[in-house]
Amino acid sequence: MSDEFNMSMRKFLKQVGVTSQQAIEDAMRNAETAGQTYAVKATITIPELGLTHDVTGEIKGQE
Repeated sequence: MSDEFNMSMRKFLKQVGVTSQQAIEDAMRNAETAGQTYAVKATITIPELGLTHDVTGEIKGQE
């Protein structure tokens, strides 16, 4: 793959990571999350390529 492709991919994934973390932290900041575990799902789509990619996991609440 080209350097331009790799750089654009890394830039996108960094943006996804940073903005997702901020959104999750904001949502959990004012909630009582201690002792709770939350199911989480992220979906990345590229409609023009017919791509839908799901990532699932869990996030534990703050103590």
